[in-house]
Amino acid sequence: MKISRDEIISYREMCDLENKQVLQRGMNYRINPLYSVILMSQRINAPYKDQTYPDGITIEYEGHDTIKRGYNHNPKREDQPERLPSDKLTQNGMFIGAVEDAKKGLRDVEVIKVYEKIMNGIWSFKGYFNLVDYKIIENEGRKVFRFILKLSDIQQLIPHSQYIIPHTRLISSEVKKEVWKRDKGKCVRCGAISNLHFDHDLPYSKGGTSLIVNNVKLLCMKCNLKKAARIE
Repeated sequence: MKISRDEIISYREMCDLENKQVLQRGMNYRINPLYSVILMSQRINAPYKDQTYPDGITIEYEGHDTIKRGYNHNPKREDQPERLPSDKLTQNGMFIGAVEDAKKGLRDVEVIKVYEKIMNGIWSFKGYFNLVDYKIIENEGRKVFRFILKLSDIQQLIPHSQYIIPHTRLISSEVKKEVWKRDKGKCVRCGAISNLHFDHDLPYSKGGTSLIVNNVKLLCMKCNLKKAARIE
């Protein structure tokens, strides 16, 4: 199965893309020898505070809490862990190590494949990002990690990327949600319900914006490739 940026997929398709029966964790260090995977959500009820910066190409992804150890245990009251009690690195610790090693020149910047949950059962492939930094913040009396990712210039880095649809700014999850509802989950041109993508009506490179619903629509892969970056 091949995929491109802003393509809409199901949870099952996402797992199939990564050759996994299930994807339970939000952070998945080196799930593939070439990249890591994160699952993000900017929905109101999301358990972590992920966000997209105003520049449209940077994501701030919140690290993950300790595992819940019982009915009365609240992980939100504890520091996010870098290591387990066994001293083994958590996913937070692995991502931190990748950042620090890249800064020291010991390795290349870690490539992160990002999937975003739009609604229950509906996901979108957000693209390939570079893990460029992290920070530690105090949030309600506890330590929380925030990882900084920037959209990679190379969206065909991984072999199963079939093509590039040329736009360079991220479409927010709220815009995607409203577009999905407005277009009723179908290509606005041919009515197809599979291989759908969120597409800019007026491309960013020609002055279009990702911030408003009126400039984004659903197109199937065939119609999207035909349109490419032409102004219509």
